[in-house]
Amino acid sequence: MAFIDYYQTLGVSKDAADKDIKNAYRKLARKYHPDLNPNDAEANKKFQQLNEANEVLSDPEKRKKYDQYGENWRHGEEYERAQQQARQQQGRQQQNYAGFENYGAGGFGEDDFSDFFQSMFGQRSAGGGRQRAGYRGQDYNAELQLSLRDVIESQKQTLTVNGKNIRITIPAGVENGQTIKIAGHGGPGANGGPAGDLYIKFLVSEDPHFKRKGADLYQTIKLDLYTAVLGGELMADTLTGKVKVKVAPETQNGAKVKLKGKGMPVYKKDGQFGDLYLTYDIQMPTNLTDKQKQLFEELAKL
Repeated sequence: MAFIDYYQTLGVSKDAADKDIKNAYRKLARKYHPDLNPNDAEANKKFQQLNEANEVLSDPEKRKKYDQYGENWRHGEEYERAQQQARQQQGRQQQNYAGFENYGAGGFGEDDFSDFFQSMFGQRSAGGGRQRAGYRGQDYNAELQLSLRDVIESQKQTLTVNGKNIRITIPAGVENGQTIKIAGHGGPGANGGPAGDLYIKFLVSEDPHFKRKGADLYQTIKLDLYTAVLGGELMADTLTGKVKVKVAPETQNGAKVKLKGKGMPVYKKDGQFGDLYLTYDIQMPTNLTDKQKQLFEELAKL
């Protein structure tokens, strides 16, 4: 597989700041996202490359290794450690055999070094040849945009990852920033190693009418002065439709009422729901007629 320059993939320089890498990834990911290019194999390939580049360059430790070792960044430090340990063992062997005339026959020779290195990174095959060890594939990271109404019940979606369609179930009540793992759907392993995993992060957008806190929802609802004073009923919106709410007489501005079980489903707890809290915003009447003003004046005198 040809070496892919992650910096070139994201279109940033090697000294780019973290925020520049993040912005570049988001811009390009939106452009090449499979949902916007459903039948474009080239765009899908580009999207996977963007995810891979972002996964490495957005992680300080991985980026440091990548800058130091390039395409061998995953195993560069292991290789250096193995060489250092081999040199140390060779030094100990030389000390043990110092002063012996047959040092060359008992020292740590080239074959011993190869065997030591092979024990770290591979194994001998049955035929006596060297066989490189398998390495686990790279993990992939993806983001999925959802609305609040998308997560009021479980749903299935099909994602295209690395040219393969993956059908996932999005659990009801999933929260913004929550991540799930799809095992074995990351990058392919090397030399027979297992595939990496796919991590999907859910980005649940804010709703213009409801504020969410866990499984509970909060909404401010307008209430006319007359209903606030005399009591009555009003229709309130919920995520699943309108409900009738009784208003007590002499309700004060800012008063709250709880609608039990009208909030969000509780994540992975079937049949459990949060509550919806309504806050009344009493609306003062405007454009009063002379008769209405007179009635308010009489009320004031009383």
